[in-house]
Amino acid sequence: MTEEAVTAHSLTPVLRALRSCLHLMVAALLALAAVRAVADRTPDAPAVLAAAVALCALYVTGPRLPRLRTSTGAAALWLAALGLVWLVLLALTPDGVWVAFPLFFVQLHLLPPRWALPAVAATTLAAIAGFGRHTHTLSVGTVLGPALGAAVAVAVVLGYEALYRESEQRRRLIEELTATRGELADAEHTAGVLAERERLAAREIHDTLAQGLSSIQLLLRAAERALPERPGTALGHVRQARTAAVDNLAEARRFVRALSPPDLEAGSLPAALERVCATAARTSGLAVHCQVSGAPTALPTPHEVALLRIAQSALANTVRHAAAGRVELTLSYMDTEVALDIVDDGTGFVPAEVPAPGSAAVPGTGFGLAAMRARARALQGTLVVESAPGEGTAVAVTLPCPAPAPAPDAAPEAAS
Repeated sequence: MTEEAVTAHSLTPVLRALRSCLHLMVAALLALAAVRAVADRTPDAPAVLAAAVALCALYVTGPRLPRLRTSTGAAALWLAALGLVWLVLLALTPDGVWVAFPLFFVQLHLLPPRWALPAVAATTLAAIAGFGRHTHTLSVGTVLGPALGAAVAVAVVLGYEALYRESEQRRRLIEELTATRGELADAEHTAGVLAERERLAAREIHDTLAQGLSSIQLLLRAAERALPERPGTALGHVRQARTAAVDNLAEARRFVRALSPPDLEAGSLPAALERVCATAARTSGLAVHCQVSGAPTALPTPHEVALLRIAQSALANTVRHAAAGRVELTLSYMDTEVALDIVDDGTGFVPAEVPAPGSAAVPGTGFGLAAMRARARALQGTLVVESAPGEGTAVAVTLPCPAPAPAPDAAPEAAS
């Protein structure tokens, strides 16, 4: 909706009321002049009645002319014709002087100020002269009556225009404030989204690139120890490190493209977890076993990404810290939940004693568990870590499965 349409719509009740009052005033004053002339049985009664009817007809016709609202010249011509008929009525009866008052408002409404004020002044002089002619005197009341009526009309119109301008300024100010508030809200939302993206990017890098580089480092150290006595073993480690580097390069490119993990792009979540387990077993020498419980169902991409990253992070922690010989990874599909369990037979630890991320006591530690918990919490899930020294570690994450979208209603039968 345009600004002009909004303004017109907001002022319609006020303008309609003022216009109705003005029309009623003109009709009442013309009826008064005609009725009094007929009631007094003046010789000019038929002429007064005819002039009143002509003036009323001309007044009613004007607002129905389209050009009258868009052309100042057309409005001036209509007002001139209206004024001439009014002068005829004023010449016939002194009651015509009262019609000058609504004429003031019509002139001030249709004409620009440089024309409206002289027209009001001329109408006032004509009213004074006409009334004085009928009363054969020019008293103070004869002059002040039309003059005060003109002054009141000018004051009302100018005051209304001033209020209108102030209202428009306030309306524009409110619109600007509303727009500014919307821009601030958008800016805050954008800042929040950027902050969340940065946090997620840091977590993704920890769960993928950092873990992959750690595996490459372990493989290259193993290759270094195997040289020169076991060149074949060292070559195998180097090849595995090269494969891990290729996978991490794909992850880095995926960050730039902001796409889903390559493992998920290549297949389902169970298949991706099997590949992750095979990679962990190949690079670390652990016996990593992956199994699926329940009937696999399609999960939203954020759920699959979270489960895959938690599995990668948990396996990386096992390889780096647990000194385990075997790891069991189980993906369980249930009616309303999906669960992932990673259990190892390593040295274990005390979960409550894990340092906070970025702790000065043990730099570079504490990010893995915090990232896994954050992933689960972001999807309204839970992550539980059970461990004790010498008793291995169990990581269990449970995510709620979103309710499937309702099937669309069957199409209605065709009308016979």
